[in-house]
Amino acid sequence: MTTESTPYVSLVEDGVLTMEQLAAAQESAAARGVELERVLLKDVGVSRCALLTALSRHFGCRFIQYDERVPVPSRLFAGLDGDVLQAGKWFPVMMLGETAVIAAADPHSETMKADVMRRVPAAQYEFRVALAEDVRRYIQDYLHAEAKLLIGIERTGLAHWRNNMALWRTRLACHRTEHARARTAMKLLRWGLAMVALSNALTRIQAHGLKPYHAAILAAGIGLAAAGLYDYLKIRRRQMSAPWRHAMVEVTDETIRFTDRYHLEEAPAKPRNKTLLARMAASITNYCSLIRPVPASKERTYLARERNMLAAQRTIAAGHRTLYARARTGLSFLRTGISFMGLGFAMNKVLGSGPYSYLDFVLVGAGFLMTLDGALWYLPARAVKYGIGRAAAE
Repeated sequence: MTTESTPYVSLVEDGVLTMEQLAAAQESAAARGVELERVLLKDVGVSRCALLTALSRHFGCRFIQYDERVPVPSRLFAGLDGDVLQAGKWFPVMMLGETAVIAAADPHSETMKADVMRRVPAAQYEFRVALAEDVRRYIQDYLHAEAKLLIGIERTGLAHWRNNMALWRTRLACHRTEHARARTAMKLLRWGLAMVALSNALTRIQAHGLKPYHAAILAAGIGLAAAGLYDYLKIRRRQMSAPWRHAMVEVTDETIRFTDRYHLEEAPAKPRNKTLLARMAASITNYCSLIRPVPASKERTYLARERNMLAAQRTIAAGHRTLYARARTGLSFLRTGISFMGLGFAMNKVLGSGPYSYLDFVLVGAGFLMTLDGALWYLPARAVKYGIGRAAAE
């Protein structure tokens, strides 16, 4: 092959290569038994765009390059023989109205055109030049699995979904961290009130007035209670005003939309009703892996789908954990509030009235406020009836 006969001679005309470099690349490709485009791309370092531009000028048609984000309609390639496509170096890429767009390494080949018209039903055809490597990628991506199991955008779309779900899980984890901080602040408050109650009890039992170590216990208790209350109120303002219910519904809806689109027919979800959480719970328990023995290039796509289903399940579980964290925070306050109300009433009953008995009612009041606040945390979470496994258990 002379340099004049190659479609890449325009690279020399454009100053991308010298004639000597092009001739050396041709000799290297012939000696190694590989395509010239591969040597130009990998060894010489010519850009993909420059190669496609040269091919477009040579063949007098538009070029097309591989893009796994392009969803190829399954009706275009269903039933096609991969070996035939490999030999002819062509692949149907898209439909533009009634026109089938064909990516071909040699769009002038009459044999290829006749083969396309015989195998791909369409009113019209548009042939675009493509690198042979790109044609092979299309064939590998779409002809190593049954057409009905191919879902549009493949690995790029799957990676996009995984990133989105990872972002949602991060946000949900932030909510759970805030709930953990609220419970930690509540424990400080509980310790503080307990020390106040201890100081009050010691002072009244000994009946000798407020001694220095009683005062020290009281001061420490007030300090701990104040620190816990301050931290808790900061968190409460953020969490109570946060659109947690809206966020949960949004994340749930998007995850359900993903599982509905990517869920295999062999493992349909059977929720007890049409609520989003019920559908989520059913999709977790009923889903199972199904990876057919396919060539490695397509097996990666199956594994990517499997990772996405696992990511969806983790996102669903993270949503439930966030819901339960809110409920757990409320239950902690309810438990502590009821305990301090009982303690205040018991101390007033057992120790009787005195100059320090007003602290009994401080404990009762604090317990009542904790109980009320705990109900505000817990009841909205309790209103969401369906959790993971509950639909299956009932």
